[in-house]
Amino acid sequence: MTPDELVQAAIAVAEDGMAQGELPIGAVVEMGGVLIGRAFTRDRGRGRRLVHADLLAMTEADELLGWRGRPHPVRLAVNLEPCLMCLGAAMAFQVTDVYFGLESPADGGARLVEGWPQSQDLPWYAAPAVTGGIRRAEVQDQFRRYCDRAPESSFRTWARTLVDLPA
Repeated sequence: MTPDELVQAAIAVAEDGMAQGELPIGAVVEMGGVLIGRAFTRDRGRGRRLVHADLLAMTEADELLGWRGRPHPVRLAVNLEPCLMCLGAAMAFQVTDVYFGLESPADGGARLVEGWPQSQDLPWYAAPAVTGGIRRAEVQDQFRRYCDRAPESSFRTWARTLVDLPA
């Protein structure tokens, strides 16, 4: 699957979440051309904070793969730039590439993992290659639609900052 197709799949998962009253954040995990994890953020439905789409999708993929070897690289696509927690989880899960649509200036972690030092003690714990801006306008429109119908909340206030990012 191409990076564009992966982000498109993450956008579709985000639509599922938005239909259930969640923020429109979706993620997919791919290995060897097969989606092995997919999830949307579940902050509202579960009333918890550590239920980010990317983390949930990687957990689903991890449960499928376990400790067995990986014949193909594992890639993560999210419609919104992953936070530092989710990028740390991607490093621990040995994700090789992360693709995202829209940057998240308040909490996005992509710039923080640039130039991450590779340790000889943990050679597998490395920052993935991160590529953003894929289908950016489409993701920004998702957040616009969310803001148009979501009740007033801190989530909506934050989402509005993403809608207002310059093109």
